[in-house]
Amino acid sequence: MKAVVSVIGRDRTGIIAAVSGALAERGINIEDISQTVMQNNFVMIMLVDTSGSTVPFDKIGEQLQKAADGLGVTVHVQHEDLFNATQRV
Repeated sequence: MKAVVSVIGRDRTGIIAAVSGALAERGINIEDISQTVMQNNFVMIMLVDTSGSTVPFDKIGEQLQKAADGLGVTVHVQHEDLFNATQRV
């Protein structure tokens, strides 16, 4: 199953490492990634494959947020289909 992971917050060292490491630890593969810094605000969107995940889909977002809590960013995970549907509006 594909999902979209978005990460938003103040830019600082270690955000990509923390989120990508947490994904890898859970058997989730990053298929595509885009990130930018806009006026000191970090924005990252990743397309991931959760088919090899070691945790249920409904727990992924919660676990990623815990992994990134000390970095002051917000992590959000959506099924790819839901993400695409909300972008058509």
